[in-house]
Order: sequence, then structure tokens, then C-alpha cells
Amino acid sequence: MSQVPLTHTGAPPASLAPSVARPLRVVARDLEADELLRAHQHPWGQVTYALNGAVQVNANHQTWFVPPLRAIWIPPLMVHEVRTLERAQLRAIYVDSSLAPIAGEDCVVLEVSELMRELVRALTNIELNDDPHQVEREMHLSACLLDELAYAAPLPLNVPMPRDSRLRSLCEILIADPASNQSLADLSKQVGASERTLARLFQTEVQMSFGLWRQQMRLARAAPLMARGLPLSVVAAELGYASQSAFSAMFKRTFGQSPTTFFKSSK
Repeated sequence: MSQVPLTHTGAPPASLAPSVARPLRVVARDLEADELLRAHQHPWGQVTYALNGAVQVNANHQTWFVPPLRAIWIPPLMVHEVRTLERAQLRAIYVDSSLAPIAGEDCVVLEVSELMRELVRALTNIELNDDPHQVEREMHLSACLLDELAYAAPLPLNVPMPRDSRLRSLCEILIADPASNQSLADLSKQVGASERTLARLFQTEVQMSFGLWRQQMRLARAAPLMARGLPLSVVAAELGYASQSAFSAMFKRTFGQSPTTFFKSSK
């Protein structure tokens, strides 16, 4: 399977853009750690699926963390940027806007079923030519994949990001160091706004308190760490939890199952 050359934004060659005639195209891309596909948009929808490695997607004033063996849906015309958190094997699935499998105007992190994985693998290995038999096979596989995407379970791995520059700076500080237990008062001195102002901005800009935002951010950051197979105790420490049990309890309240069960189901 050959790699397809991409631009600095990750855009594919025009020959691989989806169309009404061929509404779904799959492109393989292998990226090193901390690579950035700069903010861009395209008229088609996109599913980015991580075979291994993890990615961070920024779009529409939110950040999504996508662990291995999960995928993220990016709607047509959504301005987005993608950063690899570690070396990653990605499969970019381009979907014509007329057949978008997921409603709404936000990105969504998705569970990837075993069938979906095999369909992506088969489509990736199809020769990119106009042979009628290959095109027919591609169309059948594409229809099955679109159906699987429509029924994929969404995962709450997003972190709302504010527009206010001071509050956004604060959020970026904590995303870069999720184990930090600095108080809002401590952080206020670094971003040039009072604690009271920042507390008000959290409520008006992201509709949640500072404490709840930090909790959601840590749980979203946990997914890539857990997917790498790190022990729960290490993950808890890297995210600033006092104990493994405290982290596990918070994870279960959010995702409805323990971290071990959640990631075992993705294998």
C-alpha cells in the first residue's frame, strides 16, 4: 500500500476528492509525532481513523482527542486543524457532502466496529484506477462503510475551547500540562485577568465551571494515554489525580464503564 502525497494542510490530490460518482475515498497517511496539518476546510466530510497513535483535532472552538482504534467525523466545510500527539498511522476517509453519514455541525469521536475496520482496510487496498470491476467493488464497500458510520456510537472526548484570548491561554496551559493542580487564582496571574473575571468567562463562554472544564479535559486526555497501554496508576498521575481509584471512579461516571473495560472493547 503506497502513501499518497498530501499538502501541508493534509489535502489530497484532486483525483482523490470524493464525488457523486465515487462518493467515498480512503487515503493512507503516516505522520510523525507532533506534526501539524494547519487549519483548512474542504467541501466534503472526513473521517480520520487512527490505526495507532493519537491525534488532537481543533475545530469550531473545541478540541477533540482521538485515541487509537477510534475515529473522528469532521463535517463538510468545517475549518479544522489536526496535530499528532505521537507517531500515527491514519486513514482519511473522504465523504461526498451529499452522503454525510452523521447529522449536525460538530465533529464527533466514534467507536470503530470490527466490520468498520475491515471495510477501511479493504478500501485502502483497492487499486486507484477506473477498472469497472474495481469501481463496482469500491461502491459496494463504500455503501457498507457509510452505513457503519451512521450507526457508530459517539464518545464524549471533546473539550470546549473559549474565544476570549485570556481564557483560551489558560486552557492551553492546562491542556499542555493536564497534571497541573494550579488554582484559578494561580493561573489568573499568568494570563492577565482576575480570578473573578475568569470564573465568569468559564460560565459564559463554555457553560461550565473551571473545575468541571478541567475534569472534562483530563478525561479526554486520558483516552490516548490509556490506549497506549499505560498502567492506570501512571495515567492517573499524569492527569493530576490523587489516586488510581479516584481516576477510575471519575472515568466510570463519565463513560459508563471502567477504563479497563472501555479500552478492552476496542481491541
